Formats: sequence, C-alpha cells, structure tokens
Amino acid sequence: MAQQDVQNGESEKVASAVEIKAVLTQLVVPKADDAVKFYKAAFGAVELERSTHPKRKAEQERPLILSAQLKLGSSTFLVSDNTEDSGEPVNVVGSGAIALWLETPDIGAAVAKAVLAGAVSEGEITTGVFSDPEQPVGKVRDPFGFLWFFTSPVAKKAAAESEAPVTV
Repeated sequence: MAQQDVQNGESEKVASAVEIKAVLTQLVVPKADDAVKFYKAAFGAVELERSTHPKRKAEQERPLILSAQLKLGSSTFLVSDNTEDSGEPVNVVGSGAIALWLETPDIGAAVAKAVLAGAVSEGEITTGVFSDPEQPVGKVRDPFGFLWFFTSPVAKKAAAESEAPVTV
C-alpha cells in the first residue's frame, strides 16, 4: 500500500508521517558469546540483556544468541549469532561495511585496551583523517572484522572553541 501511495504522488504525505527516534546497531557475528566477552573486555561494555534460542541442540557447544544488548556510554547495540537457524543471513560478505565511533578522553589508552583484548591496531593515532584536520583518531579492527574508531570529545570541544569568534 505504501509503495502504491508513493507511486500515486503522495510521497510527501507518506514521508512526513514517518519519524525515526533512534538507530540501533546490530552486529551479526559467527560467535556472539565470544564477541560479547570481547566488547566487555575491550570497551567496557555492559550487558543489559540476552535472548537465546530456546531449542538449541544439547550437543552444540554454546547457546545460540538471538540478541545480546550491550551498553557503551549512553548508547546501546545488539550482538547476534550468524547461523542458519538465527534468521540472519549466513553470508554477509559484500553487503556493505560498518564503522563504529567511540568517544573517549584518552584515545591511546582505549586503543591499547582494545588491542590487549584481541583487536588489531589499524595504524597510529592520526589527525586530519576526516573533516576536522585537528581531530585525533585511533582505530582498531575487532576479531569479528568490525572497524572501531576512537575520537576524543575533549579534542573536538577544544577545536570548536579555537574556531569560535572572539568578541571584545
């Protein structure tokens, strides 16, 4: 029905009726339990809740995680097992990429902690990576292939204040 409305020229009406409140990221990985442990160790994530498959076979080594909700700072994200019985696609290669950004006052310490937990550093902490030439950025790739960037809210604020007009 919505497709027909759009085709009949009512796209503005349909678009104005949709309000997005938030984006919730879901990371689908081969071993969600290991991923949850990693995100707790590397980033200090807190597990809020976990939903497992009720009919997981006893001979399988671990319960199938349908979703584990983790909290980092004021944000949450989901981690799920990537298997045929999870309802998620088994092969997600070529479906796009995701980069996750974490704000921290100490980028070096955050990178070091992630590396100790099993991430791989993707180079030195650099500046000028994106739109702000003064913004320091560190990055790691987790054991599940996701790229995590670290940036500092303190550095962002200082850069913004230095660019602010001065009134006398």
